[in-house]
Amino acid sequence: MTPEVFVERFGHEKGSAILRCSDTEKAALAMEAAIRGGFSIIEFTLTIPGVYDLVHDFSKREGLVVGTGTVMDERQAQKSVEAGARFLVSPVVDEAVISAADELGVASMPGTHTPTEMLRAHRAGAQLCKLFPAPAGGPVWVRSVLGPMPYLKIVPTNGVDEQNAQEWISAGVFGVGFVAPLFVPGDIEAGNWDAIEARARRCLEAVKA
Repeated sequence: MTPEVFVERFGHEKGSAILRCSDTEKAALAMEAAIRGGFSIIEFTLTIPGVYDLVHDFSKREGLVVGTGTVMDERQAQKSVEAGARFLVSPVVDEAVISAADELGVASMPGTHTPTEMLRAHRAGAQLCKLFPAPAGGPVWVRSVLGPMPYLKIVPTNGVDEQNAQEWISAGVFGVGFVAPLFVPGDIEAGNWDAIEARARRCLEAVKA
């Protein structure tokens, strides 16, 4: 999958499931629940134990697009792509990581918080700009940024939930990422996979509303 194809796919799906977890087995089960709920674009953060094995296993499944998050250097980018990742997400703008993604033939989504950082990431070749952390009055802020720079593809991930997802979409974001509001830590700890599956369905319904 080329970066262009991924961007087109994400623009259609509008939502990704982003998991941060300290237990390998629970991470797999939690993501399984999100997939049953309808997510086909999924992201495992590199802080998960055994994350490259998870990426390898899930990337083999037809219809799924797997990426990695918290990618901080070129080595992690290389290992992610070797495991099967098709997009790389970072909490910051790092031209070396963006360049590595380009050389590896995958999409990059660096973390940006200001218009200046977004333009810097865009000019460095990033296909998408992760909005992190989300500023106060997020959707209004997005509209202000997109006014002079409508070509930016902004993807908020911090604080996006089933209640406000449509507000973000209406503001013009390219898509959204669901993190803790989808993978509620208490549900993961208790093994309440049905709750995660049901919440996944509601989250996707919200972005498609």
